[in-house]
Amino acid sequence: MRIIYTDAYLVDIGSHVFPTEKYGMVRDLLLKNDGFKEENFIQPTLAKDEDILLVHAKSYLDKFKAGRLSIQEQLRLELPHSKELVRASLLCAGGSIMAAKLALKNAIGIHLGGGFHHAFPDHGEGFCVFNDIAIAIRRLKKDGLIKRAMVIDCDLHQGNGTAYIFQDDKDVFTFSIHQENNYPSPKPPSSLDIGLEDGAGDTRYLEELNKNIPERIKDFKPDLIIYVAGADPYKEDQIGNLSLSIDGLKKRDEFVFEAGTKFHVPVCVVLAGGYAVKKEDTATIHYNTIKTGLRYEQ
Repeated sequence: MRIIYTDAYLVDIGSHVFPTEKYGMVRDLLLKNDGFKEENFIQPTLAKDEDILLVHAKSYLDKFKAGRLSIQEQLRLELPHSKELVRASLLCAGGSIMAAKLALKNAIGIHLGGGFHHAFPDHGEGFCVFNDIAIAIRRLKKDGLIKRAMVIDCDLHQGNGTAYIFQDDKDVFTFSIHQENNYPSPKPPSSLDIGLEDGAGDTRYLEELNKNIPERIKDFKPDLIIYVAGADPYKEDQIGNLSLSIDGLKKRDEFVFEAGTKFHVPVCVVLAGGYAVKKEDTATIHYNTIKTGLRYEQ
């Protein structure tokens, strides 16, 4: 049981809807309830410039690291710049690379972080600095570890940055199930988008997964699945309205892991968003995802 995590993900971003403390809360739940020890958590390494540049423009990387984003770029990113944010963002990209490699070895790789699917090659937006999902896929492809990858994005919001990055890449299948009437707008097309109506709920959500995921995995035959396991489809999320229950989200997790197992495809988990009224609910949802995933580790 090895999980990618660092305390550096706790970044002071002021009064903000994104609870960076959630990562430590999930870690504490694992230590308290499941017999985890400190050695079960692996510190991520900083992504190198060459890793980031597999996806992002050098001009953007240089500006962000140097703190030279314009006011407009900072407003689009919706995060205050700091040295701590730079370090956390580079660690996060490195952490997703590490988790993807762990998945290839153990069938499951878990990053207690990551999932920043709104980042585009030349800018960050929607709380996302670097698209760690795309960086991990490109790194593993370049190293010859995989040929084809599938992104199963179950965050509340459509993965616009990921869709844009891979729009012309036939070796990457991007799937996004999300609340249609929500950020972002516009939504660059994924390989398959399921835009759900407000208040869709557990049954509707799970029906769409069952209808679409197994068939796509069977046909596409990916070497790796990156599962973007957002907690924000939850019914008490502050910025969403898909109305899933905690039990429904657990069933979502089980479905994705079961599909990976059935088709013998490793699954790398990244956590993405979660903005519940009670931070403890967000932590519980992520904790459930990790506990579920670990049952499938080999």
